[in-house]
Amino acid sequence: MSTVLSMIELRAGSTADLAMVETLMAEAFDPRFGEAWTRGQCLGIMSLPGVWLTVATLDGQPAGFTLSRLIVDEAELLLLATAPSCRRRGVGAALLLATIADARDRQAVTLHLEVRDGNEAIKLYSKAGFIKVGERRGYYRGNNGLMTDAFTYRRSLA
Repeated sequence: MSTVLSMIELRAGSTADLAMVETLMAEAFDPRFGEAWTRGQCLGIMSLPGVWLTVATLDGQPAGFTLSRLIVDEAELLLLATAPSCRRRGVGAALLLATIADARDRQAVTLHLEVRDGNEAIKLYSKAGFIKVGERRGYYRGNNGLMTDAFTYRRSLA
């Protein structure tokens, strides 16, 4: 009996990765909820100081990414996406742990994020020590006009 292990690789991303990021968002984010950003939005935020992109590959194929930022001593996970074909294979967890480590390396004391009500990633965030601290009613507007709440989470990095 042989076992084949998948290899998750993480690297720092750049604006050269935005086509891949855009493709991953289209695959990963359900348009009913309006969570995906446009390439222009990603490009605009990436031009700001303190913003970083992390790209994941699984067995050499694009598997996910995170987009994060640091403002003074607080970091925010802006986007986390995992290709549907790569879910439940450790990609999201690897990206989240890398974001936590990167935020600490940048001297952040707190990491914030928001997530749509009902998103399965809530389990991942809770397991990683994030605590729900707020709600934004009707925050996401899907392509069909559907309004969905967002939950805000925080994790201490001290």
